[in-house]
Amino acid sequence: MPKLGMQPIRRQALVNAAIAQVGAHGPDVTVAQIARQAGVSSALAHHYFAGKADMFDHAMRHILSEYGAAVRAELGHGGDRVEAVVRASFAPANFRREVVAAWLTFYVQSQKSDTAARLLRVYQGRTRSNLRYGLRARGHPDPAAMAETLAALIDGVYLRAALSGLADPDAATAQVMGVLR
Repeated sequence: MPKLGMQPIRRQALVNAAIAQVGAHGPDVTVAQIARQAGVSSALAHHYFAGKADMFDHAMRHILSEYGAAVRAELGHGGDRVEAVVRASFAPANFRREVVAAWLTFYVQSQKSDTAARLLRVYQGRTRSNLRYGLRARGHPDPAAMAETLAALIDGVYLRAALSGLADPDAATAQVMGVLR
């Protein structure tokens, strides 16, 4: 008999394990490895998710949800919108090695998955919109172009962190804010 109320707990454990395993093994991680870390069987993992791509999609939704919460928290401190987006992008919870690796996998996945591509478009649209809004409020002469530059720089810093294995949140924030100044 199934344990009532376990589905959300197990699904979240699988999402967390997917993020951790992608960080440890890259995109070639198997469902069995993810399930093992989550403490469930591969069969149960397949019961909750349609497959590895579905798990990755849910993992990215989780990461994007945490990122959105970080942006809202930064905005709640009454700071500048542009700085809030940049600080949230490189907050220690969002700029961990395994999260950076998940982003890299997500970018690759978005080339072959409609769901991942849609999630990426939503993320990019919201990021650009927040940056443009903040840049207009700062009186920037070309907020659209600078928003594109800042978004590309954020993505580039993530890419370099993924490739080097080094993720220094303070240095990343300072680098992006230095370009803005």
